Parts: sequence; C-alpha cells; structure tokens
Amino acid sequence: MTKTQPRNYWRDDRCAKAFWSQYEMPAYQQLLAHTTEWMNPAPGGRWIDLGCGSGRLCRALWTKSNGQLAEVTGLDVAALNAKSFTKLRESLSPPPGERLKFETVDFSAGLPWDGENLFDGAVSGLAIQYAESYSEAEQRWTTDAYDQLLRDVHRVLKPGAKFVFSMNVPEPSWGRVGWNAMRAFWSAKRKLRFLGKLYGMWSYGGWLKREARKGRFHYLSAETITAKLTDAGFTDIEYRLSFANQAFLFRATKR
Repeated sequence: MTKTQPRNYWRDDRCAKAFWSQYEMPAYQQLLAHTTEWMNPAPGGRWIDLGCGSGRLCRALWTKSNGQLAEVTGLDVAALNAKSFTKLRESLSPPPGERLKFETVDFSAGLPWDGENLFDGAVSGLAIQYAESYSEAEQRWTTDAYDQLLRDVHRVLKPGAKFVFSMNVPEPSWGRVGWNAMRAFWSAKRKLRFLGKLYGMWSYGGWLKREARKGRFHYLSAETITAKLTDAGFTDIEYRLSFANQAFLFRATKR
C-alpha cells in the first residue's frame, strides 16, 4: 500500500449504517430477488456471504432453506455489522442460534480459512469489487487482491458448489438507481426519513466511482469478469443484468 493509505470508508460506522437501509430501494430489492432466485441452499449446507453488510443475503439463505442450513457465515470489513447480526438472529425463524455467524474480515487480504472444500455455496452482493491491492513496484492499483479472492472462493467451495455474486457495471449510473428509488419514495410513510437514507448512500457514490476510475475498485465488464472466473477455475458461468441495469449478477460453479 502507499505510504499514506487512502481512506477506506467501508470500515466506518457511518458508512455501514448508511447502507443498512439499501434494502428499501427498489433497485436493491430487484437484485436481492434475482440473487435469491439463483441461490440453492440445501438442508445441512454451509454457506458464506462476502461483504454481508446487515445480512440481507444471509436472511434470504436462511429463509429459502427453511432454516435447515448447518451454518451461514457473513464476512464484512465493518465491525459494526455484528450488531445487525445480533438482531438478525432474534428475528429469524426457526432461530439459528450459533449457526448464523459474523466475522470482521477484510477480504482484500484473502479469506480467513486455509483449507479446501469447506462450503456448499457462496454469495456476495455488490462487495467483492472492493477488494483492493496496490503495487509499489508499478506505482498503481491492480486487480491482484480481487483475482486472489476469486481463487480463494474457488478453493473453499466444495465440488459442485455455486458462487452467486453481483458487481456494478462499468461507470454505473447512481442517478438511474436514485430515480428508480423514487417509486418507493411516493409510498413511504416517512418521506423525509426515506430521502435522508437515500442521501446517506448517495453521498458515497462519488468516492466509489472516483476510486474505480483509478483502478482501486473494480467495475468490470461482463467479459472481463467471465475471464477472471475461468482463470480461477470456475465453470458453467452465466450472468444477467439487475439493480436497475447497473449491476451484473453472476452464477458460477466449482467442478
């Protein structure tokens, strides 16, 4: 990393709280529905959620499996999200107890497991694109951490397991996502509160796109993502547009 490390807002409590409300936005609801449709949690399975935030995908996994998963582990760089998981455990039925776990992990440094063939599936929502790595020798940002993360996910998945994840398209239009959110605004009971939540997320949009243009974050083309998944060892790769057409949803298999 550079001598003066650039700010990573994802670690901050304020940023974590801002994105707790994204599930209220129609674009995210669409993405969540599409992601859930492609997940296949079977009874007794163990799943991981990379960049879990407040745990919406973990909730979806638990619900779709009828509470029959052996374990769901959410990983996120923001430690504050542990509070959301405490509430999530209390709200799920049947109660997951310790089968629902949260770990504070910066996956720019890889996954916290050394073994192979550990999990029955992995999900991620608009998160792995923020794995960052800087080359001092080349004096530039690289995709090394992102590429290694794909290899790590492949390593820890069991043969036949699916990796379902989303990433923003190149140069995503936050304006289109915001305009899409106005449909929810008109039905919101507390409209000023809704706008405040929308602004809270919007305020980080400029930072994300600036850093992506520098190569720090990775808003990649579908062709590039497909090639990187193939290099990591995945097969049966498919994708679709979601999130008001501002994100790709991918599904890939470990053979």
